[in-house]
Amino acid sequence: MSIADEEVARVRAATDVVALISEHSGLKRQGTRWVGLCPFHQEKTPSFSVNAEMGVYYCFGCQRSGDAITFVRDVEHVDFVEAVRRLAERAGITITEDAVATAERRRRAPLYDALAKAVDFYHERLLSAADAGPARDYLRSRGYDGETVRLFQLGWAPDDWDALARHLGVPSGVLSDAGLGFVNRRGRQQDAFRGRIIFPIFDPSGRAIALGGRILPPPAGAPASSEAGPKYKNSPEGPIYSKRRTLYALNWAKKDVIDSGEVVVCEGYTDVIACFQAGLPRAVATCGTALGEEHFRLLRNFAKRVVLAFDADAAGLAGAQRVYEWERHHEIDVAVADLPPGSDPGELGVRDPERLRKAVADAQPFLRFQIERVLSAADLGSAEGRARAAEAALRAVVEHPNDLVRDQYLMMVADRCRLDPASLRPVAERLARSPRDESGGTGARSTPEERPARESRPGHVPAPPGAAARPQAPRPGLEALRLAVHTPERVAERLEPFLFADPLQRRAFETLASAESLQSAMDAAITDDELSGLLRRLVVEEPVAEADDVIVQLVRIASRRALAELQAEARVSPDDVARLAPLIARVRRDLDDLDSDDEASLVAADRLLAWLAGEGEETG
Repeated sequence: MSIADEEVARVRAATDVVALISEHSGLKRQGTRWVGLCPFHQEKTPSFSVNAEMGVYYCFGCQRSGDAITFVRDVEHVDFVEAVRRLAERAGITITEDAVATAERRRRAPLYDALAKAVDFYHERLLSAADAGPARDYLRSRGYDGETVRLFQLGWAPDDWDALARHLGVPSGVLSDAGLGFVNRRGRQQDAFRGRIIFPIFDPSGRAIALGGRILPPPAGAPASSEAGPKYKNSPEGPIYSKRRTLYALNWAKKDVIDSGEVVVCEGYTDVIACFQAGLPRAVATCGTALGEEHFRLLRNFAKRVVLAFDADAAGLAGAQRVYEWERHHEIDVAVADLPPGSDPGELGVRDPERLRKAVADAQPFLRFQIERVLSAADLGSAEGRARAAEAALRAVVEHPNDLVRDQYLMMVADRCRLDPASLRPVAERLARSPRDESGGTGARSTPEERPARESRPGHVPAPPGAAARPQAPRPGLEALRLAVHTPERVAERLEPFLFADPLQRRAFETLASAESLQSAMDAAITDDELSGLLRRLVVEEPVAEADDVIVQLVRIASRRALAELQAEARVSPDDVARLAPLIARVRRDLDDLDSDDEASLVAADRLLAWLAGEGEETG
């Protein structure tokens, strides 16, 4: 399809190219131009320049140039016509287009509209409805005043089956695709969020794309309700919402992020709000998923310093994977806010905002933070204790890819442990050649890309001397069940019974999936000692791996098993070789792609999952 030149010109004229590019890279005005880091190549010194009046950009580093249409084509990898369509939709311009494009635009537009109306509905309920009184009291107890509530457009979802559905009056498909509701077993529309404080989630341009909901804590002295569901509930991914590409509050934070050159990354909505209240309006948070590669692709265009403000324990830092790879690949500096033990930004911001500001201002480079945690937990009062502490700290040091950095931290460890640096260098070399894994074994040193996921996780802090060893890599089936128990929203729509090869694990998953709550699942398993024993174990164990990694592992195992069956069938039935050969080849390619970068591996996992589920013979 072609678009008339007059319509293309109208779309160009209606597009604010500075606002468009600012959603992908921080721009600052310099005279009549806007400059920033190029979104198309890695650089430390800004060489990307935008002329707002002419609507064009140019990079003096990589020589990429163009207008708003070119930018959308290059960033979103679409053709000319699709780029014009997207800019026209953004500007509210109607252009002549084919039936398929019109259908897609019409599908997405009602979702944005429904989310915007839902945000307004919930926000107004919080401000004025009588049933929102306990929610207002809770927010006031957290230090949220009216200004904060209005800035973040917080809301209240009434504890009613279909209050929002009745208010919106939209078709069931819109309600479902927007993540706002569903059709229940009685065939009636039902709200997805009920009896929860609502945290709206926006894209960088300020459009509502999802919601997060928090249940109210029980009154003082009252037990928690087993029917309330998880503490936090988030919108599922859909046509307009991808968790891996979204950072909560970036729409509000990006100005201060650009001005300060620093972004503070938290784990939750309340952590972000506490940072804003403490005078750190450059905080963002991930949305129910671990900090990942796509988040850093977005962040690097706004700031070159990323401060991780996670819970002050190893579990909180476990979300910060592959820090050294991110620093090297995106040319950024990653630091860790040294929060007091037992604190998170949300709690600290209310209790001691000055201490929170200091924790961010004094954030330490990631390796220094690791070393400090090891040494602070060690016994430095004896020769034996200092020797053990030095070796434990050096295990963190040798993980760093830069020789000069490693040597400087070796000197630091020697000084803190009152040892001669010359005596530590042979120890460091031995550890580098044969680092001890978490199960106590040894192996040849590998690159971060080659190490097992758990071993290469920079969030892992070497255990203090005497601490119990943990398994090097959890079995994916058990880890998937842990995720299903503790964070079901991360895996609920991605797990299937056939992914569990172990019959007991499969029964546990089916029990969890069919139950209305964790307590219901425990009750259903009461007559099965083996099953109830497994569920009890899962309840007291915290997940240690990322959901994406676990899904990929499960899909890999199940696909290899299914592939072996296909190959056996081909050998037994020579007449079927020609028919099965293309399918076998495609499965092999997808299995190879599981070892690619994050995005490619997840796409391959989705294809293999669909094939395993019998949704199609082909995998791609």
